[in-house]
Amino acid sequence: MGPEALEQILRPLAGMFDAKRYPDLLRGLEAPDDALVWRLDSERAIVQTADFFPPVVDDPYDFGSIAAANALSDIYAMGAVPLFAINLVGFPEGLDRAVLGEILRGGAEKVREAGAVVAGGHTTTDREPKYGLAATGIVHPDRILSKGGARPGDVLLLTKPIGSGVVTTAHKAGKVERADLEAAVASMARLSAGASMLLRDAGAAVHALTDITGFGLLGHAHEMAEQSGVALGLRWSDVPLLPGAERYAGGGMVPGGSRRNESHYGAWVSWERSLRDRERLLLFDAQTSGGLLAAVEPGGAEALLAAFASASEPVWRVGEAVEGKAGSLRVL
Repeated sequence: MGPEALEQILRPLAGMFDAKRYPDLLRGLEAPDDALVWRLDSERAIVQTADFFPPVVDDPYDFGSIAAANALSDIYAMGAVPLFAINLVGFPEGLDRAVLGEILRGGAEKVREAGAVVAGGHTTTDREPKYGLAATGIVHPDRILSKGGARPGDVLLLTKPIGSGVVTTAHKAGKVERADLEAAVASMARLSAGASMLLRDAGAAVHALTDITGFGLLGHAHEMAEQSGVALGLRWSDVPLLPGAERYAGGGMVPGGSRRNESHYGAWVSWERSLRDRERLLLFDAQTSGGLLAAVEPGGAEALLAAFASASEPVWRVGEAVEGKAGSLRVL
């Protein structure tokens, strides 16, 4: 569902729950975030999220792996560690059950890689396969990383390249090159566990964190900027792209979600350099299991970049937080 439609649906529900009546609900009501956080005691808070969707690739095992990594990404974006998950499944009656077995195996092995456990789930009949997880993690109440908190001067770091939307759209159209698809699958299936751990270890130097998924890089950057009360500047030349992404975007292999993102979030963007249409669309490209976007204080950015390099974790410096209208974006 696109961001505009989602806002319209949720608007009448705002205010149904008074945040003052739920003091242990630390994230989930007053400001949207990547997952809810509920405080258990002074040392522990649980983090809860859910995500599922239809296949983005043909291979059922890969689809399961990607869907699980995507759901767990919300846990990592809060600075939390996954504990357990339950499967969420929709599956057609006439489709070979071995396909579902491979989807579930891909998801289970990804959850196990995260150090967590799959402990049940729910299955329903659907016209097309759908799969994902309801995932639970744990975090110290004082060490939650959230979308809000970026400050002018903060360095913006991105941990995965963008472009999975156009690559998988090219795949569905039968126009993708095998090496490009393999690179996209590897990126989408990669857990953000290592990146999240490094950002947690950086402590107070990390001011804000979110993950890049369906609303694209600019959509999620807007959310961070708006909740932080700042503007964000992103340098196109520093934004990493998946192999073939620009070529597929130029060939019209653009998912509908990316165009909805452009329509909704485009009003917040100031284009301070000339970009071709395909380049602009990539910045709105709807991602599946994208990377983490972090706002880091300038004094801690170099040490954090060095820590990423030492751990062989990918990261790119893509811009800065600046003074400006809350939620506004500058593409430099």
